[in-house]
Amino acid sequence: MLRIGVVGIGDISKIYLDNITGMFGKRVKLTGVCSKTFSKAEKAVVDYNVTAFKTLDEMLNSSDIDIILNLTPPKAHYEIALAAVNAGKHVYNEKPVCVKREEAAQLFKTAAEKGVRVGGAPDTFLGAGLQTCRKLIDDGWIGAPVAATAFMMNHGHEHWHPAPDFFYKDGGGPMFDIGPYSLTALINLLGPVKRVCGSTGKSFPTRTIATKHRHGEIIDVEVPTHVAGVLDFTCGTIATIIKSFDVYSHSLPNMEIYGTEGTLQVPDPNTFGGPVLVRRFREEKWSEIPLLKNYAENSRGLGITEMAEAIEEGRPHRASYELTYHVLDIMHGIHDACQSGKYIKLKSKCKRPEAL
Repeated sequence: MLRIGVVGIGDISKIYLDNITGMFGKRVKLTGVCSKTFSKAEKAVVDYNVTAFKTLDEMLNSSDIDIILNLTPPKAHYEIALAAVNAGKHVYNEKPVCVKREEAAQLFKTAAEKGVRVGGAPDTFLGAGLQTCRKLIDDGWIGAPVAATAFMMNHGHEHWHPAPDFFYKDGGGPMFDIGPYSLTALINLLGPVKRVCGSTGKSFPTRTIATKHRHGEIIDVEVPTHVAGVLDFTCGTIATIIKSFDVYSHSLPNMEIYGTEGTLQVPDPNTFGGPVLVRRFREEKWSEIPLLKNYAENSRGLGITEMAEAIEEGRPHRASYELTYHVLDIMHGIHDACQSGKYIKLKSKCKRPEAL
């Protein structure tokens, strides 16, 4: 089993730590943690029986670590991941893989030179819900996909997140925070994107933190908080996507795929389960399809586990650097299209990931 070291013990870390030591404990091994707040790492020692490293260098120099799971905020993804690959470690970043295209390109170039792999979140596309949708599309249940929609909207994180600042700074915003879930799911279902266009807006210049310890603090909003885009897929499908931190309530579906023979209603791409609904031709009602694959529960850690097994087996991993870079390129492309007033033809390419 390959051994995993986790960098960054924040809100998202618990489900990763629980699953890597529990659900995936016979396939990978958690051996160490590292956090800017050392007391959080020390607590993980008690909870998970692992080593707490005081510094990143100490972890990267350890012979007991094969893969770094990077759960730090987005602005730190590149620096920590680059240090990891330079130390000869494989790395799996939380989303987005990096903040900037050039950072991601340099990271992947260095990883190739060092003979190590890079992967990244989200891994929800490997869950039972989205993999069931993948099988239905591949088996022709809705015919050839002609269009798709993907909507994820809320009113931001300041009312619940203990440190919401980075969501409104460079590397944040709704497209870079929640966009990767929908985009990764769409690529899994439809393949790569060839060009994009879009519009962006910022409805509120500041946000007020509502959580207990920082109640009343003001955040200056530096990035667009409402983003709408159109994606032209290589396969010919056209998708409409909206990501927003400016919407209190809505009744739009999470994601739908419209085919020549019916419609597929896709579950929330930030989850691993269902429901999966289909209406074929002119049927009057939706039919719920039983989940045909595994991992319907919260299975975060599935992506890095599959990556570890792919490394051992000498095959490509599914949550790959090509996939994560293509998602990053799409997100920047939508913002670039708004600034330029033109369609953006994407330079990145990736293969549709193999079904799990």
